[in-house]
Amino acid sequence: MEYNLISVIGPTATGKTSLAVAFASKKNAEIISADSRQVYRGMDIGTGKDLDEYGISGASIPYHLIDIVEAGYKYNVFEYQRDFLKIFEKITNEGKLPVLCGGSGLYIEAVLKGYKLVEVPPDAELRKLLENKSLVELINMLSSMKKLHNTTDVDTVKRAIRAIEIEIYSQKNPAKKTFGAEIKSLNFGIYFDRQKQKEKISIRLKERLENGMIDEVQRILNQGISSEDLIYYGLEYKFVTEYLIGKLKYDEMFRLLEIAIHQFSKRQMTWFRRMERNGVEIHWINGTLSTEEKVGEMERVWGK
Repeated sequence: MEYNLISVIGPTATGKTSLAVAFASKKNAEIISADSRQVYRGMDIGTGKDLDEYGISGASIPYHLIDIVEAGYKYNVFEYQRDFLKIFEKITNEGKLPVLCGGSGLYIEAVLKGYKLVEVPPDAELRKLLENKSLVELINMLSSMKKLHNTTDVDTVKRAIRAIEIEIYSQKNPAKKTFGAEIKSLNFGIYFDRQKQKEKISIRLKERLENGMIDEVQRILNQGISSEDLIYYGLEYKFVTEYLIGKLKYDEMFRLLEIAIHQFSKRQMTWFRRMERNGVEIHWINGTLSTEEKVGEMERVWGK
């Protein structure tokens, strides 16, 4: 099969970027990020951009869909699919290979499955109707519309109302498989055993906190972004913001954030396994291998 995309995916803290860069450096390739939070400027440490990793052997590997909108904006999967297609066509028209790299399952699946999404406009009347309902009431309402695998993505009233808004619109306007480009992707996933993965997450969290993550969140708040808007982005930005506004003590913030990231990693794997059951083939690579060995495994499967 003639592939026109290579995907490097997996849960958080598995070393996706370093592998994608190493592979891209050998294949005249460019990287397209598939991370729903790395699109935001100034949100660097908490999203793990690690932009220095895009330099290898004195060369810089081009990357795309990172730092494209301001913090506070609500970027969505419709916009991602639209922006991905523009970059994908640009790279391929230049005779280069696109490498998709990230862990945001919804964004990845939107590209690999090829469903053309429609932009969901705000519904002022619906928002007015729902604004006084509790979070529990909103989640129950959403659950009556579709099966919820978890509720962590609707952990505020604002996000729950938007989810209901999207679901109602989507039921009336179902997506059709008319993406605009035929994607033939060879997909690689990186995995560690569960205990090793938890250890890597905890170590990385400590490093991020020690290397300025709290200062980063404070700086974004000082720029005028509301605490509610930062909490909307979840994980590091949710819990560090709650610490900075006095809602959590430091130790409590660390403990809850560590648990949340572990749970997030588990949900990512659940999402990827579901993608496999739905027909997306993923070649899994042991994360304990060296980068050179991982690249070799990718080349072996690709056959080039």
